[in-house]
Amino acid sequence: MLTLIADSGSTKTDWVLIDSKTVFSNVKTIGFNPYFQTKEQISKELQKNLKPFLNDHISRISHIYYYGAGCSNDANCKIVLDGIYQALELRNIDINHDLLAAARALCGQKPGIACILGTGSNSCLYDGKKVIENVPSVGYLFGDDGSGADMGKRLIQAYFDNALPEKIRIEFEKSGYHREEILDNVYKKGMPSRYLASISKFVSTHLKDPYIKKMVKNCFISFFHKQISKYPNSRDYTVNSVGSIGFYYKEILAEVVNEEGYKLGKVIESPIDGLVDYHQSFL
Repeated sequence: MLTLIADSGSTKTDWVLIDSKTVFSNVKTIGFNPYFQTKEQISKELQKNLKPFLNDHISRISHIYYYGAGCSNDANCKIVLDGIYQALELRNIDINHDLLAAARALCGQKPGIACILGTGSNSCLYDGKKVIENVPSVGYLFGDDGSGADMGKRLIQAYFDNALPEKIRIEFEKSGYHREEILDNVYKKGMPSRYLASISKFVSTHLKDPYIKKMVKNCFISFFHKQISKYPNSRDYTVNSVGSIGFYYKEILAEVVNEEGYKLGKVIESPIDGLVDYHQSFL
């Protein structure tokens, strides 16, 4: 029998079909978040862009483990579960928060602090089996420190406040960012956190500028002060990170970890490979 694993962030979802030794299929769909999408929208996407890749194996799938952004309460989990069931008509579906995915992918069966630093941000204290503490993430409007959305917000705020160095302001506008375009994407279009996080691509190409590097560093410092420092005995654990922001800004993240007195553990871009290893160990 086969197991289907899904790791879903706000931007994309990785779907991997495995048995105890083999990966049979690896498919990407858009990301899902039940705070913003209905079960019908989830089902439609999966019928179109996932099910065709599973048809040869679907009768052999015995279990689905889905880890996703926004799956932090029963109502949201049900939206995702119903969407998957409508699309694939399979039972034995486990819906879990993306924090558990991060913890299992980063720490396996060992304790540690697991962080998500991608489009959004979050963290937890993991005892090797389950998440035992979580400083709640409150999304891009009120939190998500250290995330791509946070970097985008900070850069936009500086742009609107006329606080950017002139060279950076000119480059920013050359890249297509202007007041009306920004406001339209943030206030009128769907998934504003994705738009804000997309600005991190501009940030990454200007890291040699001292202003930009300091801004990124301050994002991570805020993340440690508002999240990691709140866990009891936090400096006794390694701090591990999954997500594109932690991965591509690893050098600056490592600086902050060291300066704040923590120990850096594993830093990976995507949890899916770690989740495959984790689940195969039980098959």
